[in-house]
Amino acid sequence: MSLDPTQLILLAQQGQTQSQGSPMGMFVPMILMVVIFYFLLIRPQQKKAKEHKKMVEALKTGASVVTRGGVVGTVQSVKDTTVSIRSLESKFEVEKHAIERVITDKSDLKDNK
Repeated sequence: MSLDPTQLILLAQQGQTQSQGSPMGMFVPMILMVVIFYFLLIRPQQKKAKEHKKMVEALKTGASVVTRGGVVGTVQSVKDTTVSIRSLESKFEVEKHAIERVITDKSDLKDNK
């Protein structure tokens, strides 16, 4: 059985129209991916940033802290954007966002090594 070229074109066009789904069907997986990314990546990161900001705003003189560089020290003074820290014989000033965490108990140092 031999098909002429016009019949082949008609068959190809029918295959194209049947394979095309609704435009909404293409957007559902993309919307689902955005929702998954929001709940798995974006939302936890925003929550962590909010907790860090709250911790930095609550810094007080005498608190033991660990900087992002790993320096353990005691807060000597708190300014608008910086914090003075004393560690052993050294005293230095770091920006507030460089404070990683506040040490509430000395066992925190041993557990997080």
